[in-house]
Amino acid sequence: MNNEDTGQRAAAEAIERGGSGGLSVADLLARVTAGASATAPPAAAPPAPAPRRTADDVAAVIATAAGRHLPGGQLAVDADFFDAGGTSVQAVELVAELEAELGVEFDLDEVFADARPVSLARRLIAATAQAGPVAVTPLAPVPATAAALTATPPPAPAEAPYTRARREDLEQILADLALADRLPFTDVPEPVPPRRILLTGATGFLGSHMLLDLLRHSEAHVYCLVRAADEEAAAARLGEALKGYRLPWSAEVRRRVTVLPGDIRRPRLGLTEERWHTLAHELDGVVGVAAAVDFLRGYHSLRASNVLGALTLAELAATGRPKPLHHISSIAVFNEVGITAMGEDDPLAHADRLISGYDQSKWAAEVALRRARDHGLVVTALRPGGIGGHTRTGAYNPQDLSSGLISAFGRFRTVPAFHYLNAAPVDWVSRVAVAAICEPDAWGYDYNLTGVPNTLDDVVRDMALGGMHVRVQDWDEWRTDALARLEAEPVPELAFLGRVLQSPTALKLCEATLKGPAAGGERTAALVDALGLPPAARYDAPAQLRTFERLAEDGLARLPHKDDQPYLWFTETTEGHVGPVGAAADTPCSMALTLSIASMYQLVKERRVDVTGEVTCAAVHPRPLTVERGDIWVRPDEGIPQRHGTTHQLLRYRLRLRDADGGLWWLEGRKHARARRDVWRQTRALTVEIGRQGEAARLIGEVVVPADTYVRDQIDGIRVDPRLTAREKRAAKLTWLAWFGLEMGRGLLGPFARAAADLLDLRRTPTLTEQHR
Repeated sequence: MNNEDTGQRAAAEAIERGGSGGLSVADLLARVTAGASATAPPAAAPPAPAPRRTADDVAAVIATAAGRHLPGGQLAVDADFFDAGGTSVQAVELVAELEAELGVEFDLDEVFADARPVSLARRLIAATAQAGPVAVTPLAPVPATAAALTATPPPAPAEAPYTRARREDLEQILADLALADRLPFTDVPEPVPPRRILLTGATGFLGSHMLLDLLRHSEAHVYCLVRAADEEAAAARLGEALKGYRLPWSAEVRRRVTVLPGDIRRPRLGLTEERWHTLAHELDGVVGVAAAVDFLRGYHSLRASNVLGALTLAELAATGRPKPLHHISSIAVFNEVGITAMGEDDPLAHADRLISGYDQSKWAAEVALRRARDHGLVVTALRPGGIGGHTRTGAYNPQDLSSGLISAFGRFRTVPAFHYLNAAPVDWVSRVAVAAICEPDAWGYDYNLTGVPNTLDDVVRDMALGGMHVRVQDWDEWRTDALARLEAEPVPELAFLGRVLQSPTALKLCEATLKGPAAGGERTAALVDALGLPPAARYDAPAQLRTFERLAEDGLARLPHKDDQPYLWFTETTEGHVGPVGAAADTPCSMALTLSIASMYQLVKERRVDVTGEVTCAAVHPRPLTVERGDIWVRPDEGIPQRHGTTHQLLRYRLRLRDADGGLWWLEGRKHARARRDVWRQTRALTVEIGRQGEAARLIGEVVVPADTYVRDQIDGIRVDPRLTAREKRAAKLTWLAWFGLEMGRGLLGPFARAAADLLDLRRTPTLTEQHR
């Protein structure tokens, strides 16, 4: 390679990195335009009535239109629409506006793949076969000499837009990998727990939890890089993000956090030279969590945040005082359709077989940082899979694909066939990641923070136990069905999922995710065991409970409702007598009830059973009364006895009744456990009070479940949702009987345990010494 070629390549790489020195892309575009104007002959009158558009013309139109959808009101022709603050919704609106203004049809996937006006213009002209001079620099490395800048590039052979885009992505990935070779060499950092850490991405879902875990489980002071205009705005943004995820933003947290306004996409993180130099010599560790997570955008749109940002953090880690870099990667580096293993030391996917721009960017960042290890940099790669909600607070990431899929599963009662879901709750992922950051012996390795994978059977069983029986469909059928449902009944909170399901590129990502193998995490498990942390557990129904509640509150998911088809139900018949308060109970009273639950979630969360049916009591009305609303609470006091007594409440009934004339009544019933030998009758006898709505009780008495109907109705007579399979029906019955039997057993045992404790408490009669104290 001659000196001229070497200089050209160096200039091109400097431009790609956005560093100081040399020409920027905008400068090059300006020189190209100026050079073309200086050498072009005087323009002749156009022979055709309508002049042809050049790429410059189209790019200017696109940039102007895009600016109207951005906070800043403008967009440079070589700037990315999404990096400038555009959203997916605004991209859809922009495409509609451009189609009307330019009179051509845009491919929305092309916009997501590379949202720079200059690139869109070039692709549009190529796709519509319009001829004419295109005064735009190509995406390949740009020549640095003036002669080469003004030269007309030879025409390229015709190529399909998709193939061309794939080739351009791969060329850019290779160029970005080469940037790692320009990083400075460094020495091994001192193996001590960090005291000063730079953290990026603290306003994001995982980053915010990692910030709090760093403060809880280390003595470190944390410098948080936050994208904002100044320190005050950055602090406000960080505080709002933490509170949004139900995390504290207290004076103690604020004391140990320094907020730095900056931007991962800018050279030297957008920091001043003085601040950069200070951090380089004072930090003990750098933690890179910040990333653009968008499964619709292409590599060119994501590289500034996900690849160049990671390399800038590597530069900071290798500058000044040697310090480790802890990089939050992703299991997406394995997202190749057909890959057979995803262990922590297994080969990554082939770059040319990654379809999604997000997958490509995470792959490129991790591979580039592997090259940085050759420069002495200690790099720890932490790879989460799907990051589920917090098991205690329920906080979740509303734009995370896994949240959208879980919401759709519950809302539509269908799931696509898949092999494994490699997902773990955010609290476990954050805790293990922070443990690796704070343990010097763990530095420099790769970890899969994916927890215990869920199989299809696991998910179907969990949802069935939650009262949400789901039907399994193949991927194409499920996608078509989900899109039709979202179109028929739009859910604004799931609009992003609809856009993903309509994108051919995103569909390939989903396919690779759903058909991939279980991720291995042997090294992670060993680290967790060595540090005494909670081991990974399957992200199952109990772990998802609070998150599913939050999803339902925010309109994404739909919890089972009592008006739905019951999950499980059975009948209960009682007979007895009631009478006026203070008088003999001599009037017959009976109840024919149906007890049901909408889901096991209802039992776990509320300990409540729904009731319908009729109450027959001549002292109230000659005709049966209808149960308008009924609830039964199982062990409502959770075993707490009456004060200074041995009576424990087993069940509490509360029914709202309507008679044939429209009058409203109420019924309260209680089953109690006592320290007596008639245990069998205690489980069947119910003390009842009946009164008019808004009035005190008029009638009181007792009704009992006949002994010959108890087993027949409440065990053999259990019915289950007919949509469940025979195996699921058996599991539902056994789960109900086990839960209810355990609760009754605990309730009946309580009074005897209390009586035994009283008998054994010899201090109930004070001694003479105690009496004179």
